[in-house]
Amino acid sequence: MKQKSMLVIGMGRFGRNLAIKLTQIGNEVLAIDINEDLVNKVAPFVTRAQIGDCMDMENLRELGIRNFDVCFVCISENFQSSMEITAFLRELGAACIVSKSDSDIHTDLLKRIGADYVVSPEHDMANRTAMRYSSHGAFDYIELSDEYAIMEISVPRKWIGHCIKELDVRSRHNINVIGIRKENKIIPMISAEYIFQEGEHLLISGEQKKMIDLMKN
Repeated sequence: MKQKSMLVIGMGRFGRNLAIKLTQIGNEVLAIDINEDLVNKVAPFVTRAQIGDCMDMENLRELGIRNFDVCFVCISENFQSSMEITAFLRELGAACIVSKSDSDIHTDLLKRIGADYVVSPEHDMANRTAMRYSSHGAFDYIELSDEYAIMEISVPRKWIGHCIKELDVRSRHNINVIGIRKENKIIPMISAEYIFQEGEHLLISGEQKKMIDLMKN
């Protein structure tokens, strides 16, 4: 994986965890917050950490915003600050801006003023939890849009001992099997002749309604 340069603004719970994870997987991360205690807590786990007021455009300018591959705005307690920082980053020529949002209205506003992507951690986690515990045999859920998602499910009992080609999965169920999880190992892009076995998990993609219907059968 090619190392990328990341700027993470806001060291609340989400921003701190994001900065640490980005560093762990090999990125160069600058974590910044106006709160000294929060900066000190994250400093041992990231490439660089510094105290700074990102509401001051000159402070942002001095960071060399154009040098970062991705800039994350992880401020949730003050939406006005989140909007202004997002707008400043766009004005300073940020290559990619990802802003955190807590509501649909905030998401729309952040996109209008310059965010390339908006993430809603609580909304996404609520959806994943609801889907996982409402659908029998569902182990994970990643929403791609309001209608489409990727899910990890148990192999339907009727599929055991049969292959994708024989079951004609795409035509009959309007979903795609994109891989399987077997003994904690993911095998992507399985062939149409692969025979499904008991105990395996399927990674499927498609319309949420179609996938839920499949698990009900």
